[in-house]
Amino acid sequence: MRLDLLSALNAARAGRHAAVLVTDLDGGEARLVTAETMAGDPLEEAIRAALRTGRSGVVEGTRAFLTVQVPPAQMVVIGAVHISQALVPMARMLGYDPVIVDPRTAFATPERFPGVRLLAQWPDEALPGLKVDRYTAFIALTHDPKIDDPALLHAFGKGCFYIGALGSRKTHARRVERLTAAGVAPEALARIKAPVGLAIGAITPAEIAVSILAEVTQAWRQGIA
Repeated sequence: MRLDLLSALNAARAGRHAAVLVTDLDGGEARLVTAETMAGDPLEEAIRAALRTGRSGVVEGTRAFLTVQVPPAQMVVIGAVHISQALVPMARMLGYDPVIVDPRTAFATPERFPGVRLLAQWPDEALPGLKVDRYTAFIALTHDPKIDDPALLHAFGKGCFYIGALGSRKTHARRVERLTAAGVAPEALARIKAPVGLAIGAITPAEIAVSILAEVTQAWRQGIA
């Protein structure tokens, strides 16, 4: 591999950016494609599909091999609640790196979340250090505007591939009113999945966790590229 391509690939990895190395199997010139340079590429459709799956391989009907590098997906959960207790282990099974943020120290305890990264801080303290980005699923579950709203304000500017928030339609309508008053644009508010999770009739915390992960998976596999 050319040194310039290797350096660019390493820089993309360090910055949590997706990149695809396109190699001509017949010995032609290789090239690195990123989200910024993808539009108009001769293999744009195949590259987008590869980024959604995260799988490397030969493009069907060509002699081009795609080496896919996608940052590990992370999950930021706002709220050390019962749903989170079910959600985090499931998320790990799907390959997510989860972290829970909740300033309420009575809830955010190692006893309730063994082996889980917990930040018992307010969102404005905890979130800047988490590198929230477009490869982040951001889920607000506290049902407390003092915690959820500042967290959502942080997520809006980071391009998260998924933003969800717990609450009924009435609760979400009040949330939209508050965030609108805080200056959030309608298109940003429209990105919030609320009520959070796919509508599968979930009732228990574990069922709600399943519905959330199904919706997150849908957003990841169908929309990340």
